[in-house]
Amino acid sequence: MLLLFTVASAPAQTRGVVLNPGGAPVPGATIRDMAGRTLAVTGSSGRFTLAAAPRRIEVVAPHYVAAVVPVTSGGALTVVLRQPMETVVVTAYQSPLSSLSSPASTRVMNRRRLEHAAPITLDGKLTEVPGFGLFRRSSSLVANPTTEGVSLRGLGSTAASRSLVLLGQVPLNDPYGGWIHWDELPEPAIRSVEVVRGGASDLYGSSAIGGVISIIPVQPTQSGVQLLLTGGQEGTLDNSLLATLKHGGWAGLLSGSVLGTDGYTMVAPSQRGPIDRPSNVHAQNALAYVQHTLPGGGRLFLRTDALNESRHNGTPAQWNKTRLFRGAAGADWRSWTLRINGVGEHFRQTFSSVNAARTAEKPVNFQFTPVTETGAALRWHHPIGQDALLLAGVDTLDIRGRDDETLLVGAGGTKTTSAQQRQTGAWGEVLYTPSKWTLSAGGRLDHFSNFDAREFSPRGVETNLPTTSETVFDPRVGVVRRIASDVALSASAFRAFRAPTENELYRSFQVGNETTEANPNLKSERATGWETGVQTNLRRWGSSVRTSYFWTQVNRPISSLTLSLTPIKELLQRNNLGQLESRGLSLDIATQPAEWIGLQGGYQYADATVTKASPEPQLVGKWIPEVARNTATAQLRLSRPRIGLVSLQAMVNGRSWDNDLNTLLLHGYFELDAYGQHRVGQHLVAFVSGENLLNRQIEVGKTPILTLGTPRLIRGGIRVNFGD
Repeated sequence: MLLLFTVASAPAQTRGVVLNPGGAPVPGATIRDMAGRTLAVTGSSGRFTLAAAPRRIEVVAPHYVAAVVPVTSGGALTVVLRQPMETVVVTAYQSPLSSLSSPASTRVMNRRRLEHAAPITLDGKLTEVPGFGLFRRSSSLVANPTTEGVSLRGLGSTAASRSLVLLGQVPLNDPYGGWIHWDELPEPAIRSVEVVRGGASDLYGSSAIGGVISIIPVQPTQSGVQLLLTGGQEGTLDNSLLATLKHGGWAGLLSGSVLGTDGYTMVAPSQRGPIDRPSNVHAQNALAYVQHTLPGGGRLFLRTDALNESRHNGTPAQWNKTRLFRGAAGADWRSWTLRINGVGEHFRQTFSSVNAARTAEKPVNFQFTPVTETGAALRWHHPIGQDALLLAGVDTLDIRGRDDETLLVGAGGTKTTSAQQRQTGAWGEVLYTPSKWTLSAGGRLDHFSNFDAREFSPRGVETNLPTTSETVFDPRVGVVRRIASDVALSASAFRAFRAPTENELYRSFQVGNETTEANPNLKSERATGWETGVQTNLRRWGSSVRTSYFWTQVNRPISSLTLSLTPIKELLQRNNLGQLESRGLSLDIATQPAEWIGLQGGYQYADATVTKASPEPQLVGKWIPEVARNTATAQLRLSRPRIGLVSLQAMVNGRSWDNDLNTLLLHGYFELDAYGQHRVGQHLVAFVSGENLLNRQIEVGKTPILTLGTPRLIRGGIRVNFGD
């Protein structure tokens, strides 16, 4: 398949350019006549010149379908090559690679798949990726923010995420706690999401142990407006607006949304008392972006977003509020990329003690946590010939946080901790991509430290907390060998790390009746892993299949170890455990045998256990909390232009344990979601979606009180589009 555009050119020659579907040049493409004779080869800019052109030419490039193009003598050609079943991914190697050429296991959810997923939140949509999950199974619509860290590859998470989330190459993990604000971005402002499974600290530094989730924002390529209005059960709503403007070399985007739900009572009916209330969220977000295209193809941009979020966490006295402002500026010029970013956040949270009968509660603590983050990154790339690419970069991140705790029990008073955290790294990578191979090697050197840590007791006594500093080196190598045009074998190995967050070091918190104490002596997590797999594209059936075996070992994992456990209360403390290990299989499959039907799905088996536990030897062999050994997902899409579209999504999640001792069992579950839409005229689409259609009771946590996941939730709405 191809696209052609013809404009006037010098009569003596025919010039052209070869591009991929994303508009990037395709170097090394061969231009041939119909007899097979080579006429030209595209350079790094994708351009070619023909002194004497035949009536038709064939354009051939590795990993792309060959295109036959009619030629007008003296004309100019733009040839866009297509790659059926091969997705171009960038995040894993900070350079465009097709899925068959990438050693990393990557799943991509484009805008259409995001729109056709039934869940309202981004984390709910990403559950289509097998193995993806938050610390607990509950949706971010009702979850406490401290449980919204990402788990990939069976590694689990704590309050912090063992995976890194990016927006346009800028980190989105909370600077103080490491969790993710899943309602920070308006839905229409997200173009696609790349989920890279496996360590990537060689490029991104801390937190990229389980993988990297890269959110690709919408680019204002033309003027247009989109309005989204939705409403549903439990008082759920998501109303959003996206407006784009393009004029000459300037382009801008403005988007915002109001998202909320009155929620539901998470405590199981058998354990519920008069004190229990619905857990809910009401949030407003906004994003603005402006870009100026420079002569020669470079650009300058400025992006800012804001989040105002209020949550009630299940009882009258338990709530939290977040106000967050994030800004990023950047420049892309030839081989250089510059990013500067900053975050300002105020986080407030209350805690209470609930009696055994759950008839009353007593406030015990109010916390106010202001934090700032500043960062900068400089990247460079340089092609070497037609098959090699060098990449390098440096970046730094500085976090300054404070936690003010107003103690409402005992002697009372205010306890304050403050600290500063800094990470600086330098990395380099080389990609070599001859016709049947992809070879990659890279490494990163990081230095991070926690310093100026102080605690002021309620009596005003100042205590200097431990200062930590570490230097780590994280390499990664990868290889892909195409043994046929549509079959590739891959293998990769990596080292990765995650520095402890200030939240883990200095702040205690409570979820339900589960209290977790901080530990200022924590050290970084260090991971070693490898993966091998095979991918094949079956053109006849419009299908692609990728299967992988993975193994990751994490030394000194930061875990919440149980200090005491009663039927109504649980006390834990963060500690560096000896070692955990996750190994297993993953399968991704996509097929579209006809234009009107498509099926995508996947499966992950993860044997994730504790293999060393120096402080608690009885934990050896125990499952990693909140990690199921078996997870599977499937999405069936049926569409007819005159009728509409129906998408069915199913997920199976096996049993897991909610604590380190493996005494609090969470049973497995099956969930069925659905989405349907019908186009009404040129600009309007009406839709309806349903989550947990079978209304199953999904166990999401035992703290030790049993809490449940989202009940059946039906909502509907309209999407109005003018322009792109």
